[in-house]
This record gives sequence, C-alpha cells and structure tokens, in this order.
Amino acid sequence: MTTKIDPPKRQEILFTGFGGQGIVLAGRILGKAAVIGDHKESTLVQAYGPEARGGACSAQVIIAEGAIHYPYVRTPDVLVCMSQGGFDKFIGDMKKDGTLLIDQDLVNPYTVLPKGSDKIYFAIPSTRMAEELGRKMMANIIMLGFFTAVTGAISITAAENAVTESVPKGTEEKNIKAFHKGYDYGMAVLKGRKKKASGNRGA
Repeated sequence: MTTKIDPPKRQEILFTGFGGQGIVLAGRILGKAAVIGDHKESTLVQAYGPEARGGACSAQVIIAEGAIHYPYVRTPDVLVCMSQGGFDKFIGDMKKDGTLLIDQDLVNPYTVLPKGSDKIYFAIPSTRMAEELGRKMMANIIMLGFFTAVTGAISITAAENAVTESVPKGTEEKNIKAFHKGYDYGMAVLKGRKKKASGNRGA
C-alpha cells in the first residue's frame, strides 16, 4: 500500500472543521507556501457555516504547476478533517485513491468508511498535542505540519516561512514548534508504515 503521495502537477486539497480552529488560516498558509516558497500556482476558496465560531467551515486549496482556471475543489486529492461534521459532509467527495488526514480525537472515520477501507488514512491527535503545548489554537499548525510530512504537497522550508509570516507577531517560535511537532509525528507514521510494509513483503 502506498504511504506517501508523489505530488502530481495539480492537487485539490480540502481542509475542513469548525469555526475557531483556524481552518482558513491553515489553507492560507498552505497556499502561500506553494506560491511564494515553491513557486507554484495556488487558489484558496473559504466557506463558513451559519456561525463563524463553532459552525462548519472549510478551506479549498488548489496547487498546480500551471494556470488554475477553476478555483473550487470538486474531488479532493487530500481531505483534512478536524471535525466529525466536516468529515461526514466531504468524505463522499474525496477521490477513490485520495489521502485522508484526521484529528483522531475529533473524527471517527468508521461512521462512514468500512473496516479495511482501501482509502489511505492518516491520524494525529493534533488538538490534544496543541493542548499539551499550552495553546489549543495551534492544532491547525500541528495538522499543517502533519500534512506537509505525509503528502509532500509543499516543501518544509516553504511551509516554515509561510507559518512565520502568517501567525500573530510574537507567536512565531511557538507556532514553528507546533509545526515541527506535527511534521515529526507524520514522518514517524510514514516510517512505521514503511517498516510494516517491508516486514509484510519479507513474510
């Protein structure tokens, strides 16, 4: 089973959660990293539910090598879910061979996905990790670090620079620490899957 995506020339990415989690900020940082750091094209479309805080929200990001003629995500290559509601709403749109990332404490994928699903599925306790760092609001940055490691959609250098330039002044160091916490977790997950896959082949 594939455990890491080789980024194609065009990727549709959807971050979803609820208001107050920094979903749109994560999408903005992702797009900025792609454009400024990795010199690609990118678009961002954001959507909020009836309530800004607590209501459903999403950030649709497209990253491409060439011009982007339609900015809306229709079938996500990568779906990042930080709420059960967002997962339930968008999982049916994800490409069959797409990559799913979830906050494992906030999303139960088996409400929709069958056991043994062939969808590539990665989980991280991003909110819990942010709470351990003393700032729950950084869960989005931890998830972005996890996303960067797992998908390779943006380079780590571009992501770091975009995080530093996008977060409130005075919080840069804490947010970079949060980013690396997610990134390191993602790399460890990939390493574990690769080791497991090698063991299975050797059996």
